[in-house]
Amino acid sequence: MQFEILDTLSLPGHAAKQNEDGFAAEAVAVAVLDGATPVAEPLLPGRSDAAWLSQFGARRLLSHIKAGGGARAALRHAMADAEHSFNGLRKRAPKERYELPYASLIFAVPTESGFDALWFGDCSALVERPDATVEVLGSAFDHRGAEAGEALRYSEASGLAPVGALTRAAALPLFQASRAKVNLPGGSYLFGVEPQASEQVARAKITAPEGTLVLLCTDGFLALASDYGLYDSQSLLAAAVGKGLAALGAELRAVEEADAEGRQFPRFKKSDDATAVLARLV
Repeated sequence: MQFEILDTLSLPGHAAKQNEDGFAAEAVAVAVLDGATPVAEPLLPGRSDAAWLSQFGARRLLSHIKAGGGARAALRHAMADAEHSFNGLRKRAPKERYELPYASLIFAVPTESGFDALWFGDCSALVERPDATVEVLGSAFDHRGAEAGEALRYSEASGLAPVGALTRAAALPLFQASRAKVNLPGGSYLFGVEPQASEQVARAKITAPEGTLVLLCTDGFLALASDYGLYDSQSLLAAAVGKGLAALGAELRAVEEADAEGRQFPRFKKSDDATAVLARLV
């Protein structure tokens, strides 16, 4: 089988900010990556190491799938490519682990009986087989409310609205400490420039017939359901088909604009980068 790409969307969180998401969508594979917000000065020539990684990674995953070898091999080779390119382009060697770029990922490759799915971090996929309920791949719904609770605590402690309650000066040491544990035992695992971490990717072999719909997305897009409650997984996928991803992107930004300070939906950022790909197995 292969994917029929029905729709794509990728929105920056802010018009003046670089979109740090990346995606690739063709018949042979779909990849969606969400670059982790940098917590150090860039080591690469561009504006954002995270944007470079997510966009470079998407291209290399697709290239390796076309070369053959399957999803896991493509992931391992793409991360090796990222390591090689990063080492060649960087202005200096990292002094701390938190300087390395990372990204969440959802990666789907069609098979004879459905598709193989690999994921890191909080990217997700919604899968709807004909005449069946939606299956969710990934952990974004499991983490529902975690950021909201944390943002609310900082808001109450600072007396500021949730959006902006955690200043960059206060946030940076916390985020750096967390980022320094990525791709190490006891920490979380993400797509990055350490190929050995590819062995820790979450994976599933999905059995699904022709006509199955798959919506792959970053947590910034899934917030329509996981954070703002406008949809559940079933209705979000139905809306993606019925309204289109651009319309859903407009709804997402409208909710965030109406609650710009995060008082109704506590969060640290007014808007996040939001990327989604809608595909059908054929």
